[in-house]
This record gives sequence, C-alpha cells and structure tokens, in this order.
Amino acid sequence: MSYTAMDLHAPEPATMLEVYGIGQDEIDALHAWRDHLEEGGYTQLVDSFYRWLREQPEYEEFIEDEATEQRLRGLHERHVRSMAAGVFDDAYFEARDRVGVVHARIGLPLHSYLGAMNHLTMDMLAQVPAGEDQARILTAITKVGHLDTAVIALAYSRYASERVASQSKALLEMSTPVTEIWQGVLLLPIVGIIDSGRAQDIMTGALTKIAASRARVFIIDISGVAVVDTAVANYLIKVTRATRLMGCECIVSGVSPAIAETIVELGIDVGTVVTTGTLMQALVVAFDRVGLRVEQRGSR
Repeated sequence: MSYTAMDLHAPEPATMLEVYGIGQDEIDALHAWRDHLEEGGYTQLVDSFYRWLREQPEYEEFIEDEATEQRLRGLHERHVRSMAAGVFDDAYFEARDRVGVVHARIGLPLHSYLGAMNHLTMDMLAQVPAGEDQARILTAITKVGHLDTAVIALAYSRYASERVASQSKALLEMSTPVTEIWQGVLLLPIVGIIDSGRAQDIMTGALTKIAASRARVFIIDISGVAVVDTAVANYLIKVTRATRLMGCECIVSGVSPAIAETIVELGIDVGTVVTTGTLMQALVVAFDRVGLRVEQRGSR
C-alpha cells in the first residue's frame, strides 16, 4: 500500500518534497550529517530528548514503565536515522503516517507532539558541528523536520476526520431506531434534521425491519424534526411508497399546523400518504389496521 493510497487527500510524496525544497543538495547535506551522527550522535540525541520528555506532563500518562521507554527510544533512534539517510520513498512517508495515527489513537494532543518535534529539531540543529557544511546541514535538517511534521499532522487530521465520521454514523444509527411496539406495528420516532444520508438509513432500517417482522403498519413520527422542506417531504414520500411495495402501510404522525402549512406553501403533493397530527392518533389508526381496539377501562 502506498502512502497516497492511505490518504487520498495527502499530496504526492514528490510534491511534498518540492514544496519543502528538498532535493539532491539537501540529501547530500543529510549524508554529511549522518556521518557525524555515527560517532555517537544518535545516542546523544535520544538521551537529550528523553531528559526533556521526562519533565513533560504527558510522560507519566503515556509512558508506563522503563520497558516502554526503552522500546520507544529504539523507535525514536530509527526515526532519526531514516531522516539522516535521506531516502524519501513511500516507506519513509508510510512510517511518518503510522507515527501520526498511533499518537492520535492513544489520545496524545497534536500540540504536544508538535512540541516534541520542535524540541527534537532544535536538538538536531544544536549538534551540527562547525565547518564548511554547517549551513547546508542546518538548512537540510530544518526542511526535513518541517516535512516530517506536515506528514504527521496530516495523519492526525485524517484520523480525527475518520473518527468523527464513524461517530456520526453511529449516532445516525442510534437516532433511527425502528421498534416493534405491537405485533405487526412498527414505530420510528425521528428527531433532528433529515438529510439524504439519514433518509437512506431510515429507508434501509425500515425495510429491513418490515421484512423481518412482517409488519403491516409502519409509523414515522416527525414531531421532533427540526425542518420540513421539499427534500424532507420527498424523502418521507419515498419511504411510504417503498413500505407499501412490501405490503406495509406507512403513517406519518406529528404533522403540526406549521408543518402542514409549509407543505401546502411548497406545493408538495403528498398523494395517498396517511398523516396524523399526533402519535396517539397514528396508534389508533394502526391498531385499527391490525384489528385491535383500545378501550378505556372504567374506574372502580
């Protein structure tokens, strides 16, 4: 799987390298820096970083014990080594993407990770030896540090978006519960806003439940719907037609005077849709359709 396949919204690796001005000159400078790091520089960087990290409030929350720190130190050194290697292929970007997703998944705030990246970059710059290549190496490290930060931030953003989408889907599923209130009678109370996605969920859930229960009446209560416009009315009409094809009559309850006036003003033809002003009235109609009658018991 390539880096761009994991995140369709991320720029191509070649584009990101161009944006951050990373070319052969920067790669050559990184190689010069790598030669210096091989003389114990990697260990110094990791030690410095973890001395700083132990003073941060996130340390005890996310690093449970010494074994965890040792494992992370190894991953950290591998990360710096790959930066110094200057091989910016799919594997490089995939590794940064995984770093972002893992840290987002464990709940580390993005600003905390960016702070850590900033500290690491400052440490790397501080350890560049003086000499004729110093300026080139400093520039290359800065550019690569910015590149890494961008890729990881994109991964954070993608994970957050996917999580919000997943939660929204779960909420929609929870907000469209089709319940069998009596044998042959189904009820779906709708609260909030109906859009095309939710309307499709309502349709799918209703038809699935009708098929499973062999219901004869399906009540949709819209007294909690915030806005009824042309689109909403058309969604409801489609649901009633679909249920009728399965041998089930649909009743739309909770049609308030304001909603009725809106439908008339919009010129929406509700056709043969059965509507009632209240859920109680809908239940009376539904029970009549299945041969039931509700009587009030006399007081004793």
